[in-house]
Amino acid sequence: MAWVMLFVAGLFECAWAVGLKYSEGFTRPVPSALTVAAMLVSFWLLSIAMKSVPVGTAYAVWTGIGAAGVAVAGMLLFDESRDLARIFCIFLIIAGVAGLRFLPGK
Repeated sequence: MAWVMLFVAGLFECAWAVGLKYSEGFTRPVPSALTVAAMLVSFWLLSIAMKSVPVGTAYAVWTGIGAAGVAVAGMLLFDESRDLARIFCIFLIIAGVAGLRFLPGK
């Protein structure tokens, strides 16, 4: 269950990172409130996951999900570059996150 919480925390990290763009520097009230709410949920779920998942692994997975997710969101929502090298680098982040989850370790 901790890994599910960690994954959902990573999704909320994506939400708040994209929300920062929509909040326009916290000048728009609704996107700003939703961004702060997503931050709180993300950190709360991360803290719950860290009860069972080692801190280094949990943080790396959380930030990896956020980094890859926001990069993909940027491509879809903000017409950011979709060149092959960029997509390959996102794949490397995902592979690293998967490795932390599925390779043996503490």
